[in-house]
Amino acid sequence: MKVLVTGATGFIGSALIEYLANIQRFTVVGMMRLNNDCNISTTVEFRLGEVGSLNKLDINLSDINVVVHTAGRVHIMNDGSSNSIEDFRRMNTAGTLYLARLAADSGVKRFVFLSSIKVNGEMTRPGYPFTPCDVYVPDDPYGLSKYEAEQGLLALAKETGMEVVIIRPPLVYGPGVKANFASMMKWMSRSIPLPFGAIHNKRSLVALDNLVSFISLCADWEKSPKAANQVFLISDGEDVSTTQLLRKVGEAFNHKSPSSMKVWLVPVPVSIMTFFAKLLGKGDVANRLFSSLQVDSSKARDLLGWKSVVSMDQQLAKMIKK
Repeated sequence: MKVLVTGATGFIGSALIEYLANIQRFTVVGMMRLNNDCNISTTVEFRLGEVGSLNKLDINLSDINVVVHTAGRVHIMNDGSSNSIEDFRRMNTAGTLYLARLAADSGVKRFVFLSSIKVNGEMTRPGYPFTPCDVYVPDDPYGLSKYEAEQGLLALAKETGMEVVIIRPPLVYGPGVKANFASMMKWMSRSIPLPFGAIHNKRSLVALDNLVSFISLCADWEKSPKAANQVFLISDGEDVSTTQLLRKVGEAFNHKSPSSMKVWLVPVPVSIMTFFAKLLGKGDVANRLFSSLQVDSSKARDLLGWKSVVSMDQQLAKMIKK
């Protein structure tokens, strides 16, 4: 089975290529942007193409059985970059559907699309997780662009017969993670007091190893025939509060260096922190820290028989070790 993975040099794409090539023994082709450096250790074939620039997407898929599309434009905060709906649609919607049409015309059997939990929304009430069957049209530009891509892919599946699998992960963490999770680990490594000791939300996360394992299962149509034209939410199945997550990160650091690490989480009321966050224009950051976002990933387990390959503690320990 020959699998093409887009976003080959990205956080998820590079880990997936390593797993598919070395663990699953698939024939893997990585697709990356022009002039992009590649640090993947395994020996795989690479083809050049930029999904967001359709005039540069001239790639041969005639020998490909499965496309796994991990490339996409993510929400960018505080760097001056544009987050307009047009920018997201160009990459996440138009680019995805152009690639999928090319795949269908080339005889590709299955197209696996890495979407986002933002298609379901921004937050949940504790105990009421998102499900794959939720009917919701996001107003966030990033979430909307992914939603529109999903709708186009499902329509294309009906039209052409190419199987489509849609995966909506929540926050992904693992070796090489960037953005907010990397910042959190940096602060925890300094062993200084942080005002996050009384946050009682519930959040679903997915370890990189677990996500890669699930994507791999969905890419193998022989092992996952029931995945065809389905939408899946995926998580570790271990929901934690922000306070619990920070303590777990602290414990992982402590196991690595017991003499130098101490967790200092001061129980400051969430209402006070939210007030000052909004005052400083950090309302979005506060929502991510203090609100709940739970997903029901039972469909992945019940329909496909998938199981987590690592626990949260094991993945955090792996991150600290790196």
